[in-house]
Amino acid sequence: MIRHIVFFTAREGQDVETIRDGLAVLSGIPHALKLEVALNKKTDQLGNEVDIVVYGEFADEAALAAYKAHPLYQKSIDLVRPLRDLRLAADYDTATATGR
Repeated sequence: MIRHIVFFTAREGQDVETIRDGLAVLSGIPHALKLEVALNKKTDQLGNEVDIVVYGEFADEAALAAYKAHPLYQKSIDLVRPLRDLRLAADYDTATATGR
């Protein structure tokens, strides 16, 4: 399984909800086993710069690629990109991850 995690910051604080709504469009894409869009609770003692988190689980790399090729993915980009500042993404295969 591939986990896809993306962090966003808003350029302006008043745009956080609009960005979240733009990212919620992603939930209409059928290729994810699980997809969550959430506001950061900002309770970490070392840093709270991130405003919004997208978390997705995909059966394999092909499913993640199909997700990114879906027209709703581009729609979300078009809605969010003008309002966001930072976007950091990471994808990893749970089969090679350590931990429990």
